[in-house]
Amino acid sequence: MALFKKQTAGKPGEWYYCLKHQKVEEGPECPAKDRFGPYASRAEAGRAMDTAQERNLEWETDPRWHDKQGGNGTDAPES
Repeated sequence: MALFKKQTAGKPGEWYYCLKHQKVEEGPECPAKDRFGPYASRAEAGRAMDTAQERNLEWETDPRWHDKQGGNGTDAPES
């Protein structure tokens, strides 16, 4: 008999999107490495993949996150 049971972090009322099973879970049911969340509602967790895609697109097109192309691989102007 095990003295300590491994419990997944989280609590009822928190919603997660499981990447492994591709479904919304309350609780959570799966390990943290396999999920997005927590989200405040089931609907918000259901949009997790869309939200991630939107955030990735914002990051990819945000000029603050990309170096200016100066030809020498830095932000500094060429001499």
